[in-house]
Amino acid sequence: MTFGKRLFDILFALLILPFVALIGVAIWAVLALTQGRPWFYAAERMNAPDHAFRLWKFRTMTVDRNDSGISGAHKAGRITPAGRVLRRTRLDELPQIWNILKGDISFVGPRPPLREMVERFPGVYGEVLKSRPGVTGLASLCYHRHEEWLLARCTTAAEADAIYTRRCVPEKARLDLMYARNRSVCFDLVLIWRTMRRVLH
Repeated sequence: MTFGKRLFDILFALLILPFVALIGVAIWAVLALTQGRPWFYAAERMNAPDHAFRLWKFRTMTVDRNDSGISGAHKAGRITPAGRVLRRTRLDELPQIWNILKGDISFVGPRPPLREMVERFPGVYGEVLKSRPGVTGLASLCYHRHEEWLLARCTTAAEADAIYTRRCVPEKARLDLMYARNRSVCFDLVLIWRTMRRVLH
């Protein structure tokens, strides 16, 4: 990550932190009343081919200690009522401002992949992860809904894995590499604005 991009992340995160904290407290109160602990979900993700970190979210599913792999329709029954709203609005990702301040991720970049995917497709993610992963990005905006539609038809873990690796990985990588070739502060601001507009809509 360049110095300018890191500086932008820190300054923008500090600017919106009071707003994020206010919404976060409200979400925490709802989750505390409706689904109890744990309130947060920490998932292992990769921000470099050889470096893992814990990505924080508000918990949107019932707890399953054996949970792993891609989330398709076979996991839909575990999504809580509050979780459905959080996922639809992407407000479950608000705790990731902590990851941004720590430097684990940026505001804009490819979504951080599972370790399993990085190990299975080292060539693809070796290129993709030359850009610091982000909360949002070109692939998130252009492909997220289509990815959800594809995975919503998967009734088993094996089916979700097959669809994700065959259809989603190459298309998302294409968009992530397109972002890398055109990366700039102005482009990041456009993608952040488009993400905020979609959430508010």
